[in-house]
Amino acid sequence: MSTEDAVAQVDDYKNSVKKKAEKLVREKFPERILHCNKILENSPFFCTDFSIVHSHLGIPVPEPHILNNHDGSPPGKKRKVTNCENDEEPVSGSKVFFIPSGVVSINPYITKMVDIIKPIIRTLVEESNLLKMWVSFLIPKIEDGNNFGVGIQEDTLGEIRTVESEAAAFFDQLSRYYITRAKLVSKVAKYPHIDDYRRSVCELDEKEYLSLRIMLAEIRNHYASLHDMIIKNIEKIQKPRPANVLDAMY
Repeated sequence: MSTEDAVAQVDDYKNSVKKKAEKLVREKFPERILHCNKILENSPFFCTDFSIVHSHLGIPVPEPHILNNHDGSPPGKKRKVTNCENDEEPVSGSKVFFIPSGVVSINPYITKMVDIIKPIIRTLVEESNLLKMWVSFLIPKIEDGNNFGVGIQEDTLGEIRTVESEAAAFFDQLSRYYITRAKLVSKVAKYPHIDDYRRSVCELDEKEYLSLRIMLAEIRNHYASLHDMIIKNIEKIQKPRPANVLDAMY
């Protein structure tokens, strides 16, 4: 490929970015805002009873095992459990706990919410990146004076970058929920008689429900604020330095 062909293709890419970005702001952003509002008003993102969010762990509470000292050992002394079948040496241990279902399932309600919001977050990140490139391509070369429009471009670019970084951070928040819940569930399996661990799983699920609902509302707000900011200043963003000003200088 020759240098001229490469330059021509880059110019075509820049022009395509400008067309996609303008169409995105004028047509797609209002659709994104209304779509988020519709999701927030319906299940699973809207519920009045938090008990719907809870998920049954399937980890039963085993019957307490009481050891009686029939061997004459003093009270409170640690005992040994011997494997009589294999005649192995006595080892310290406790009753092994098995999960009857074989697996502790994830919370289906929260997972449904995550499956809905993840594509929305990904779209926001991709569209923010497109807008960032669009404004960057419109920034004129550095010159003295008449930089009011350039200042508007830079402010818009800063807002877009903030939205992009916050949207990318949402993905980390989703993964942290599953890691935290897995640790709590393992505590329930290890200490099945402690109700606080079981309650902590329910509290975590309720907290994640609220977090996901707030997250979707924030995404809608990002779309609304970007749309409002860009539409109000679209002329200065597209043409930060009008041609008539340059003509008046001569």
